[in-house]
Amino acid sequence: MESRDAVTRRIATIALIAVLVTSLLPAYTSGGTMQAAQAQEAGSVRIDAAGASFAFPLMDLWRVKYAETNPHVALNYQSIGSGGGVKQHIEKTVNFAASDAPLKDSEYERAPGSITIPEMIGAISLVYNLPGVDAGLKLTGDALCGIYLGEIKKWNDPEIAGHNPGVDLPDDSIFVAQRSDGSGTTFAFTSYLAKVCPEWEEKVGAGKSVQWPAGRGAPGNEGVAGLIKTTEGAIGYITLAYAFQEGMTAAAVQNGDKTNFVMPTPDSASDASGGAAPTLPEAHESWRGVDLLAAPGENSYPITSFSYLIIHPDLDGSARNYDHAKEIANLIAWIITDGQQYSEDLLYVPISAPVQNIGLEGLSKITYQGQPVYSGPTSVAVAAEESEMPDSGEELIPSWVKTLFGFYAEGVISDAELISALQFLIQDGIIIVE
Repeated sequence: MESRDAVTRRIATIALIAVLVTSLLPAYTSGGTMQAAQAQEAGSVRIDAAGASFAFPLMDLWRVKYAETNPHVALNYQSIGSGGGVKQHIEKTVNFAASDAPLKDSEYERAPGSITIPEMIGAISLVYNLPGVDAGLKLTGDALCGIYLGEIKKWNDPEIAGHNPGVDLPDDSIFVAQRSDGSGTTFAFTSYLAKVCPEWEEKVGAGKSVQWPAGRGAPGNEGVAGLIKTTEGAIGYITLAYAFQEGMTAAAVQNGDKTNFVMPTPDSASDASGGAAPTLPEAHESWRGVDLLAAPGENSYPITSFSYLIIHPDLDGSARNYDHAKEIANLIAWIITDGQQYSEDLLYVPISAPVQNIGLEGLSKITYQGQPVYSGPTSVAVAAEESEMPDSGEELIPSWVKTLFGFYAEGVISDAELISALQFLIQDGIIIVE
């Protein structure tokens, strides 16, 4: 039988956990146990989204992780490409869209006031299937431009061979693979080519869909990956996450300064995005022209891109009702804050706190029939400050903290148990250690 002290300690632990759960959950979670129970009784809350295949691996992980703490919410994300997602956004057939390209001016006109929220940063890999060259291939922007223009046709072309001394490049034809659907990944890749190659800018340009001078297309990152894996001599562009998942070989691409060849990794993509935040627009403004391509820096990977969530400023017509609109906003807030911890698991780069704040501020402007739907923090820094500095008239030290240390002072909680509790508070960001 447990001693009285043991029972008291267990009760104290349960009480502490109960207080933490009921009092300290972020404002952008499900809205409480009672609401979750009511929602489950009424049936699952389904949130429909569609768009970029670039985002799909992480979006699917977010779906699973969000449901662990919000079991009443079911995210249904369709990986149909950025172009399809934007089309469904305009037609209001989804609750929000994901796109690797910001809206064009013509798209803003058809969906006025659309809110643009960065959700992740990713690298676009040039992967190839070249027997005998399992790693170490280096490609310049000029080589990629020539390959996709159809002007460089052989793997041992001097533009490729000259930067790959010691690599036994075959005299084989290059099979060029690209996306056949409207794609934000294509937008980012063709924007890169247009930035580093004037001939590409003049002859082809950038877009979610372009008239390719050479090669064959397949839908989605998964389609391009499949085409390359089954075709010797093939090269194509897919996201780093897909390249990793499929075990494909990626080339090192010359950086924007032309001083180094850089492999696509989360770190090299992070280097490319490092200085972007101060120059970014607000969520309700146009993001046309924003890119991280050919960024300066010795280790900056040159084909790095944001991926975005696109949502209407008023959800009447794209959400079922006010409560549904709130759930949509809460999910997005979680994605761009707590959900970022899962980005690196799939080789994406988490967005920084200043970029998160752009998204949270954008969510605060979203309404349903004119009524705001998001009441959570609009700044991750402000959220931390509010937890540390209550309004005047409130206790500076919450009562549960006093109770915890009271148990410790009375010897009810041991040193080890107190340390464990403090570690929990630090890990969850409730106590900030600077």
